[in-house]
Amino acid sequence: MLERPLAARPAPAIRFVDLQAQRARLAGRIDAAIQRVLGHGNFVLGPEVAELEQKLAGWCGVPHVVTCANGTDALNLALRARDIGQGDAVIVPAFTFVAAAEAVVLAGATPVFADVRESDFTLDPASLEAAIAEARRQGLRPAAAVAVDLFGQPADYPALEPIARRHNLYLVADAAQSFGASLNDRPVGGWGDVTCTSFFPSKPLGCYGDGGALMTTDSAVAGLYRSLRMHGQGEDRYDHHRIGVNSRLDSLQAAVLLAKLEIFQDEIEKRQIVAERYGAMLGERVTLPHIRPGARSVWAQYTIRVRNRDTVAQRLRERGVPTAIHYPRSLSAQPAYAAFPCVGIPVTERLAREVLSLPMHAYLDMEQQDEIVARLIEAVS
Repeated sequence: MLERPLAARPAPAIRFVDLQAQRARLAGRIDAAIQRVLGHGNFVLGPEVAELEQKLAGWCGVPHVVTCANGTDALNLALRARDIGQGDAVIVPAFTFVAAAEAVVLAGATPVFADVRESDFTLDPASLEAAIAEARRQGLRPAAAVAVDLFGQPADYPALEPIARRHNLYLVADAAQSFGASLNDRPVGGWGDVTCTSFFPSKPLGCYGDGGALMTTDSAVAGLYRSLRMHGQGEDRYDHHRIGVNSRLDSLQAAVLLAKLEIFQDEIEKRQIVAERYGAMLGERVTLPHIRPGARSVWAQYTIRVRNRDTVAQRLRERGVPTAIHYPRSLSAQPAYAAFPCVGIPVTERLAREVLSLPMHAYLDMEQQDEIVARLIEAVS
C-alpha cells in the first residue's frame, strides 16, 4: 500500500519578541525559583530581592542598586530624592516613551522637550543647551536632565556630563532599554548621577510583570531611595520621615530575574549576532541603526528608517512580519504634554515619520531572519 506523503508543517509564526522561546529554555529554573518563593512565603522584599540587588550591582559595577515596582517609579524616585518639583525644569528628549516626561510631571516639575541626534536618536547636547536656555527664559530653574538610552545604546554621556556639571544639572540616565550595554568599556549603571532601569517583560532583561531599579554610587542616596519606595519609612514600618510611595519589587519577580540573569550575557551576544546579520543583509536598502564608537548596544530594538514607513509596515504585516513604531509622534505632540515648553525638534519630527522596528530577540533563527529581510526588501522596492 502506498504511503501518503507527510504534509509540510507550516513555518512557525514570526514573533516581534519571543518570550516563549526564552521561557522554554528557562522553564525548569524559573519553576524552581518560583516554588522557593512560594515555600518561604516572603512575597514582598523577600531574600530574592536582596540577592538580585547585589547581583545587579555586580553587573553594572556600582555599589548600590535599589529595586522598585517599575521603571517609571525609578525615574520619579530619582527626582523626588533630589527634591525636584514645582518651579524646576527637567530636560527630556522629545523622542522617547512617555514615562520619561510622566515621571517629571508626577514629581511636580516641568518637562522641557529637547531634540535628539540624527545619528543615534539620543539626547542632542546642543539641544540640551538650548532647552536649558528656554527653561530660564520661561522663569524655571533648570534642575535636571533625563538622558534616555534609546533602543539599547547608551546616550553620549561624555558629551552630556560636562554640560550638566556646568549648569549644575542632576543627570538621570534612563537605562530602561540599555541595561547590559556599555560605553567606553564602562557598563550602563555608572553614568550620570543616577541610573534608572525597567524590567518590563519585553526589555532585554525583563521579568513576568513590572519591575524597576535605581543604581548609584552614594550610600546615603541609596538609603533615601529605599525609604521613599516604602512609604518614606524610617527605622521601622510605623516610623515615617518623609512622604514616600509604595513601590516595592515583589519576590516572585526578583526570582524570575535571577533565573534570567544567569543567561543574560549569552542572550546579549545572540542579540548582537542578529543585529550584525540584519546589517549585512540589508546593506544600503534602508537606513540602518548607527552605534557610536566605544558604545555597545543590547539591541532592545532594531530600528531602521524607511520612506513611506506606514506603507512598508502594512506590506510586512500582510506577509506575516510583525513590526512596531518606536515612536510615532513626539512627546510634545502628545495631547497631555502639548502645553509644556519645547525647543526646535526637527530630527524628532523626521524620525517619527520614518522609524520602523523589526523583530529582535535572542531566539530569532536564521531562517526567520532571512524571511524578514526578504519581505522587507520586497516592501521597500
